[in-house]
Parts: sequence; structure tokens; C-alpha cells
Amino acid sequence: MLPKNWSCRPLHEVAEVRTGLAKGKTGLEDPIELPYLRVANVQDGYIDLSEVKTIAVERRHVERYALKAGDILMTEGGDFDKLGRGAVWTAPIPNCLHQNHVFSVRVNSDLVVPQFLSALSGSEYGRGYFLSCAKRSTNLASINSSQLKAFPVLLPPLVEQRRIAQILSTWDQAIFTTERLLANSRIQWNALLGITLHLPSANPNASAPSDNGGFPASVQPGIPTLPPAPAGWRRVQLHDHLREVRRPVALKDEESYTLVTVKRSRGGVALREILRGNEVRTPTQFHVRTGDFLISKRQIVHGACGIVPPELDGAVVSNEYAVLNTDGEIDLRFLRHLSETRYFQQTCFHSSIGVHVEKMIFKTDHWLNWPFNIPPLEQQRRISDILETAGRERVKLSKQVDALKREKTALMSQLLTGKRRVKLPDAEPELQA
Repeated sequence: MLPKNWSCRPLHEVAEVRTGLAKGKTGLEDPIELPYLRVANVQDGYIDLSEVKTIAVERRHVERYALKAGDILMTEGGDFDKLGRGAVWTAPIPNCLHQNHVFSVRVNSDLVVPQFLSALSGSEYGRGYFLSCAKRSTNLASINSSQLKAFPVLLPPLVEQRRIAQILSTWDQAIFTTERLLANSRIQWNALLGITLHLPSANPNASAPSDNGGFPASVQPGIPTLPPAPAGWRRVQLHDHLREVRRPVALKDEESYTLVTVKRSRGGVALREILRGNEVRTPTQFHVRTGDFLISKRQIVHGACGIVPPELDGAVVSNEYAVLNTDGEIDLRFLRHLSETRYFQQTCFHSSIGVHVEKMIFKTDHWLNWPFNIPPLEQQRRISDILETAGRERVKLSKQVDALKREKTALMSQLLTGKRRVKLPDAEPELQA
């Protein structure tokens, strides 16, 4: 049941759905080259203009495909989470067109506020509709213009739409500001990493080369080149101080076991699942202990390594993981920070074999032969303390961003469907909840 003064109408009654320009047309008459937006440019809640390409279009068709301020851009699909994704175009680029995989929705301004409709389509309500009618394959989903035109638009009075849009804009600004702080924190942390370890960061968000040889950003395929050891540091091969440890587990059918995994891009060791012994598919399992350095042999090309935290002490892993420990001359916390460097990631790539990056297997014995520059133990610990202190601020900001996004999503689901009404100016008391 709709709230008082609300209505619901299909999108085509309150807006014009415009399809975009197809690429690759030949034999164009009087063509001109203009900027255009692709699916990659249309993100959830904003337009990414970091890379805007151009396309040839006949001059007589420019008006047909040109975007206007206030147009809502939506993608026709891709990954499931892209359905309904979009943002309002504010016309920062004149004479900008849009590709045929991007819909442009031009609203009737007497009925709809563009920012409200964009939020509604990207909300839980909107995505629920698009998922219900989308054409699906294994990992992809798409909608056509007819399905978009049939989208049931919830319509509060215009003044309420504007107020909702203003509230959500305030949340967007808070998220944007915190994300900027997080980005700056990452840049500063990567710079500190380079200063303390004398190696550039592997973090693709900051200092990785833009040309990654066609590999995912998490992979650093370049040839490992180690600079000269700084004064007081030693150049050693890792096998001099690291060893692979195995603590075999005799699985018992009814006993519970904690299985762990290692996240890509040095995301840490995390709980995977808890299973009884007779549910564990790989019978060969090994215990891990607090402080072990854990490497996923199939995912280390993407930076999957980390230190086992105290809460996962005694968990088990299969032989798909390398469990490393030290003779005491290398602090494993220092090794964890070394894993954030491009050189470390490159040595892992070149110690893995396979015909495809997603099928490469890490060879531990090969990797342990690579040389690394290692400072004295006390200096390793000081460096680790410095980087961990700096890293805590980055983690704190990251959690703040996640919390703001969750809170905004929860608020959207209430405001955009009328479950929670906004406080309006006294001039419109009839619209109050």
C-alpha cells in the first residue's frame, strides 16, 4: 500500500527512455568525432570521466544521441550488481553522446526529480525489479528498453522527492569525503612503504604501472629487479631463513574443523567455513598456528598471502597452501609488509607456472631462492611497528566508508518506498507522515 499522496506509474509515462549509439558503423555521411560514454563510465551513483573515448557520428544524428543535463544514465547490464546502476548527468562535457549499452532516461520534470529516480532505480527496490525481469546467464544479467520502460516508478509529491534527494546527497557527500581521506591515506601509506622498505608498492591503486600487460590489476607480471641493499642491510635468499612447515591433521568424521582462506591483494587470512571431518572434501589437511605466514598457491599471483591471526590458531588448510615459518632472523610481520611491494609480487608471479593466470600454481621451493634485502632484526621490527601504526588509520577509514554505505542503503530502502517519511517545510503539512 502506497503512502498518502504517493502514486505509482510505469517509467515510460513519466520519462523518455533513449537508446544509445552503436559502435562500428561504416559509410557515415558527414561524420564528426565526439566524446561518448561507455558502460565503464557509468558507475553506481556517479559518472567516471577518468577515460572518455570518442566515436564517429553523422552530424545530423548528434541531437538524437546527445546527453542533456538531468538525463539519468543506466547500464543495460553486466554483472548482477550492475542492473539499475546509474547516475544523473550534469553535462560537464559538451556534446557528449552515449553508447547503445547505456540507456539515457529524460524525465518529465513536472512529475519526477532526476536525482530521486536515479536513487530509486539503484535502490533495493529498483534492483529487485530489474533482477526479476532480467535475462540471465551464469554470471551476467541484462535488461532491454521495454523492461526499463515498464519499471514501476514510485512517485511522492515533487517537494518530497526533492527533500529525499537532498538527504541522500548529504550522505553521498559524506561518503565521498571519507573516500577521499581514505585515498589520501593509501597514498601516504604507500609512500611510507617505499621509504621504509626501499621498494615501490604493489598496490594498483597508487603506484603500480598503468600498463599491466593485460593482466588483472592484482597481478604484477614484470621482471623482478632488486636494487642494491641499503647500508646495514643484507641481501639474502629467503631459504636461508624461511622454511615450509607441515603439521598433518588426522581428520575425524564427527569432529569440527575450522577451514581458512587467504584473500587476494594481501587481504589477510580469514575464516572460510567450519565443517565436520566427513564434510572436508580434501582429506590431506594441515594445522596452522598464530603468526604463520600463509600463501595460497593458486591465488598468490593475485597477492593472496598473510599472517594467521590468533583467533584462527589451530585452523586447517589443504596442501593448496604453503605454511611458512622463520628461524628468527626474519620477522614474519616484516615479511608481511614486504609482500606489499611490487618486487615481492613479481617474484611470486615468476615462481608460478601455468597456461593461464587463473590456473597458475605457486612453487614454494622456487620462490625461496629469490634474493631479498633484509635489515637487522630490530630494524625489521621498528619498520613493522611504523607501518602497522600508519595502516590502522587506513583500516579505520575503510570501515567508516563501509559503515556509511550500509547506513545509506538502509535509509534509501525506507525513504524511497515511503516506509519512512521525510520532514518537509511547514508550508506542506499535508505531506508529513
